[in-house]
Amino acid sequence: MPKSANTRKGRDGEKRAVEALEKKGMRIITTNFRSPKGEVDIIAQDGETIVFVEVKAWSAYGMADLQYGIDEKKQRRIIETAKYFLAVNRKYNEMTIRFDVIFVSPHAGPAAIQHLASAFVECV
Repeated sequence: MPKSANTRKGRDGEKRAVEALEKKGMRIITTNFRSPKGEVDIIAQDGETIVFVEVKAWSAYGMADLQYGIDEKKQRRIIETAKYFLAVNRKYNEMTIRFDVIFVSPHAGPAAIQHLASAFVECV
């Protein structure tokens, strides 16, 4: 798939993930947050928890394939970016943190968005 088509699919998946998180009552703090170490697709607040969310817009994969899209190297980049976010935004430092993954399928229906809360952990 050409890069522009992949980018479009990824942005659409992120938009749908934002809508799903908002429906769950989460407040979106920012999207596509970049640091020198990487990027986090969505940063949200769920009560007293800051949630760093990686979105995977895949048509053929699901939660069972987590290790393919969120390997240890990718997790490390997300964690380092979370640390950077917290260093820059100190008002969130006393909150609990969580790392989630959302799988977005191009198909409609209840299984089109799968939210895996606490997909991986790290002490930040």
